[in-house]
This record gives sequence, structure tokens and C-alpha cells, in this order.
Amino acid sequence: MNEPTLAEALSALPPPTRPLVDAVLKVARAEKIAVFLVGGPVRDHLLGLPIRDVDLLIVPTEDRSAAWLAERAAPDGVPVVSHGRFGTVAVGKGEGKIDLATVRSETYAHPGALPVVAPGSLETDLARRDFTVNSLALPLSPAARRRHSGLIDPQGGLADLHEKVLRVHHARSFCDDPTRALRAARLAPRLGFSLTRGSRTALRDSLREGAFGRVSGDRLRHELEKTFLDARLHVNPADALRRLSSWHVLAALEPGLELRAEAVTPLRRLGRALAEPPFPIRARAVLAGLALWLGPLPAGLRRRAASRFGIRGDAITRLGEFPAARDRWLRQLGKARGRGAIDAVLGPVPDEELLALHASAPPAMARRVARWAAEDRRRRVPVDGRDLVAAGLSGPAVGRALSRVRTAFLDGEVESREAALALVGELARRARGRKPQAARGGKRRSSRPRPGKPKKS
Repeated sequence: MNEPTLAEALSALPPPTRPLVDAVLKVARAEKIAVFLVGGPVRDHLLGLPIRDVDLLIVPTEDRSAAWLAERAAPDGVPVVSHGRFGTVAVGKGEGKIDLATVRSETYAHPGALPVVAPGSLETDLARRDFTVNSLALPLSPAARRRHSGLIDPQGGLADLHEKVLRVHHARSFCDDPTRALRAARLAPRLGFSLTRGSRTALRDSLREGAFGRVSGDRLRHELEKTFLDARLHVNPADALRRLSSWHVLAALEPGLELRAEAVTPLRRLGRALAEPPFPIRARAVLAGLALWLGPLPAGLRRRAASRFGIRGDAITRLGEFPAARDRWLRQLGKARGRGAIDAVLGPVPDEELLALHASAPPAMARRVARWAAEDRRRRVPVDGRDLVAAGLSGPAVGRALSRVRTAFLDGEVESREAALALVGELARRARGRKPQAARGGKRRSSRPRPGKPKKS
């Protein structure tokens, strides 16, 4: 594991980010600002892994902070978003985004609280990070290289990379920020690392103190979102949840919470689907993942866990109802004959449930879901509601007729607009034939007298 040169580090950055990094370093060179590549990018480069994110640390001169540097380096039209409370700023978006931070120190008012951030030094900033392997820094700008000739490793992170271990900086680390346990559960399977004995002891101490009960649901959900999105790096989400279970963290988040064996295979399938999407949908991976993870648990626990993780609104109801809905959809798919019938089953299913259904379905059913989502879902019939209204249909009859035309189109019974319009005309004639007699001016009450009753004069 050789120390990287400046040229090697810069060439290893994601290509979309390099112009922004060059722009930052150009301003930093002119203003004599020290800029460092820090954290995960340095770790991954040393391990020979692709760099996914770019994190730059700035040692300011006078009022030359990270925000000042970002504003002057960002080209016209490139967004700059500052998070003043934490001393960080994001430049760009998507794969071309980089993050800058001014060196900081931090304290915690109580276990599980958000940190109180204050100005600091390079040493205090590296010491405030979660694990030693994330406390490595590499000088990039001339001012940084004048201060440090090479890799900066005040916490022994390089040795821990060699040992393949995750080590916290101090015994109170998980008490200060319990979400570090969720990050450890993600990083360990992704890197093939394990927690050191001292770190496991620190984690047990934080559990005894009840630190996890003080973490907000929004912060937990944010970490869980990363857990499921890490599937795109070919990491099985169940591996992270297994670690949290073995560390007794799940039960600390919500009493009774666990990872049932029947959820493991669907979560692995979900991981594969997220890494190599079988069909084009935009689903929130965390909702699909929670549906599979919480599905085998009792209904009340599903709802409590979803609420604990900051899930709100109809998403809690959907998570609570997913197991019954999944079973119903699978039964209907088993009976469906033809692509139109499959479309009628899957059309109303939300994206997150569709992804979870695909992951939990038997292979034959999963292939049906994947084919529908990849091919039939976005197919448009050659007529629309205006054509049906022009044919004389109205009200609920329009929706029923559109559904019938779509089924015929997907089944190959209708292949052109002319054929579709002919079917619309037939459906309109049938609808008129089914109208109630009163609506057609039909049966009216007779004015003739009933037998045995004289007509009144």
C-alpha cells in the first residue's frame, strides 16, 4: 500500500469532478490557501478502490473559508450550497459534485445530539471523524504541501487499513454519535473490515447508556438510505443489518426489532436489482428495503419501526400493508393470462412496492414483473380519453374502455390507431345498449286504470 503522489491522487478522482477540483486549486494557489483531500477518497485510493466522492478540507487564511473559496472557484451556472452550521459547502451536482469544509472542532451537548461545531485545526478536524481509516489526509495545494510533505495520518489509520479494521478514536465515540454504528455496519462488509475489540467495547457501553434512543428518526433514516444505496456497490444490505443485529443495535433502535431469516434472500435480491437495475424505475431504495426487512415482523412493530425511522404520511401505511398487498399481487399474477392481465395487476403498484415485489417474488413471477416494468409499463395505446369522449363515452365508462383498449393493445389484438378506434366504437355501442331504460325514455307509468279499479272522473 504505497503512498500516492499528487498526480496519482488527482488522476484517480471521478472525471466529472476534476474541472471543479482544478478550479478550487487554482484559487487556492493564488490565495495561498491549504487544501487537503481527506477521508473516504484517501482511504479508497489507498485500498485500490474507485473514488466515489470528493471531500476537500480547507485551512483558512483570515476570512478565506471553504465557502469563500467555493464561491470564487465555481464556474458560472454551477450551484454552490453552503451549510453554515457545519462549516461545509457543496459545489456542483450529481456525479460532478464536490464537498468542501473548513477545519473544525466539535462537542456534543449529550449522547446522540448533533455536534456543536466551532473553528479548529487540521488535527482537531481529523480527530473528530468516525474511524481512523477516515482520518487520513493528502495535501493538494502548494500551501498544504509546504506544511506537510506527504500523507497525514495522526490517528494510525494507515496501520488499520493494513489490519483491515475499523477503530474509533476514543471510548465515548458511539455515545457522542451513535449513528457511527450504522456507518460501521455499512463500511465493514463493503471493505471487508471488522470492528476492533476496543471499538466493540465502546459500542456496548453506548448501548448500556441508552444513547441510541436519543437519535432522531431523520438521522436514522438518512443512514438507512445509505445502507440500501450501498447495494449499488454490490454490497448485500442484509450484511449490514446482520452486523447491527449481532451488535444488539437493532433492538436498541426499537424494542423487538430484528432481522428475520425470511427477509435475507429478498434483501439480497433487492441489492442485486439496485446494483444492476432490471427495469427503469425511480424508487426510494429505503422504502423498498424497509418493506422487505420489516415485512416478516408483526404489523404493530412494522408501523412503530417505520415511525422510529422518520417515515411519515402514507408511507407508514404502505409499509404496514405491504405483506398482505404482496401476497394479493402474487395471487393475481399467478392467475393472470396475457400481458394485458399482468398490466392490470401491476399498473397501480407504486414504484417502491414494485421493486420489493420483484425482490420477494418466485423466479417466474419476478420475470413477469421485470418484463412488464421494462417493456409494457411505458407503452402507450394509440388512443386517449379524447377519442373515447368523441365516441360518446363519459364518466366511469371512459376509464373502463381505456382499460379494455390497453389490454387488447398489450395482448396484440389491437395494433393500429384504426383498430383501436374501431374497438372504441364497439365499446361505445355496447355502453349505449346497456343504458337504463329510464335514461333512454323507456318504460313509463301507464295512465290506464288497473283491473278492478274504476278510473276516477
